[in-house]
Amino acid sequence: MHTTRRAAKLTGILFILAAISSIIGLVLYDPILNGTDYLIEGAKHDNQIILGALMELVLVVSAVGTAVTMFPVLRRVSERIALGHLCFRFLEAAIITVGIISVLSLLTLSREFTAIAPTDPTSYHAAGTLLIAIHDWTFLLGPNFMLGINTMMYSYIFYRSGLVPRFLSILGMTGGALVLAAALFEMFGVFEQVSTWGGLLSLPVAANEMTLAVILLVRGFNESRLAAIDSNIQAGYHITK
Repeated sequence: MHTTRRAAKLTGILFILAAISSIIGLVLYDPILNGTDYLIEGAKHDNQIILGALMELVLVVSAVGTAVTMFPVLRRVSERIALGHLCFRFLEAAIITVGIISVLSLLTLSREFTAIAPTDPTSYHAAGTLLIAIHDWTFLLGPNFMLGINTMMYSYIFYRSGLVPRFLSILGMTGGALVLAAALFEMFGVFEQVSTWGGLLSLPVAANEMTLAVILLVRGFNESRLAAIDSNIQAGYHITK
């Protein structure tokens, strides 16, 4: 129980760290991703961009960390779903990492552009447009599409097991489905990636993660349900069977 309590606290801290680092990273990226003169502004704010990349690396480590710390608990309920959640979380982190590489590559392009000051910047703009597009697609597929799948997986386990309050499990499954739907709508051009609808559909999953983080920090997993699950395992079956 003491080990599980420590794992719950660490998971809560990692959820909060992932949320904070992702927001800071996006803010720091602003000059190179959203500026009209991004090839100039990127080099001008190079340390800021690098710090943004470091924040996203913190996000990657934190996101993987939540899956690793929850895995021993989730597998006691359903090993297959727990393993699937772990694999998809790693995939989400890998996609985000590709986005980080694209931004750092764009920064290198910006530095070269400002150093050379070419008379014909067409090729630089073409390469820059491609790198920004790679970041935008990874931002859609990682923290939206894969996040939706991951959230529904662990929330389903929580729903079946009662390890966290039932309302939170329902919020997680609903939020995961909505952010996944938002990603699909954005892929097919129903609305823009950064839009009011996209933000609204992402709110439930953000609320779920922050509420889950607080509950895990303050109360941890439901100890009586954990004891019941362990008894079921010793009896030779999982609660989801």
